[in-house]
Amino acid sequence: MIDAANFPITERWPAQDKSVIQLYSYPTPNGVKISIALEEMGLPYEAHLVTLSDDDVKSPAFLSLNPNNKIPAIVDPNGPDGPIGIFESGAILLYLAEKTGKFIGTTATDKARVTQWLMFQMGGLGPMLGQMGFFYKFAGSQIEDPRPRERYRDEAIRLLNVLEKQLDGQDWVAGDYSIADMAIAPWVNALEFYGTKDEVGYHDLKNVPAYVERFFARPAVQKAKTIPDPNGSS
Repeated sequence: MIDAANFPITERWPAQDKSVIQLYSYPTPNGVKISIALEEMGLPYEAHLVTLSDDDVKSPAFLSLNPNNKIPAIVDPNGPDGPIGIFESGAILLYLAEKTGKFIGTTATDKARVTQWLMFQMGGLGPMLGQMGFFYKFAGSQIEDPRPRERYRDEAIRLLNVLEKQLDGQDWVAGDYSIADMAIAPWVNALEFYGTKDEVGYHDLKNVPAYVERFFARPAVQKAKTIPDPNGSS
């Protein structure tokens, strides 16, 4: 059972049902990975909207769960050795997949294949697309030196072409649908938000756009795209 003594975050974002997983998140690519996984795996949970403002992510309550002050994070009252808090989206995906035995394959080889593509997103695709978005849409766009934009654009193009090749002849990146897809597709979809599809030649690709469309057509993904809040925020 979740209690405030062990999880101070629940004082600021109270759990309505302390017997289910508590998700602290925001509908960014990293945030929706976890709500998608929870929906796909059929795990009961409560989602608490934690904004990206310092008032939320740098609050003592949130830092008590994630000292890295980034969403998402979870508390699972039914962890392997009792209640457990976990941060970092990739770590959460692996934890949930291993908890349920779903979307990570059935053999050690399957798991290695899924994990390597999950790490492809965590170490490459996500950071590079995020940095590109910063230099095209946000404060970085005011920098006159074109080299940062060109660096992240070129790396985004390279990574998207790696994904394009991997998807040739298959629907999902690691063979069967997996947590790797839950990590990758939301980040590729962020190109629309950043306004960089033309910059990276997105419409010249064949497999990647079809992959994103296929992913977002899944009922669980549709349901999980936004983060509802049992405490009334939206």
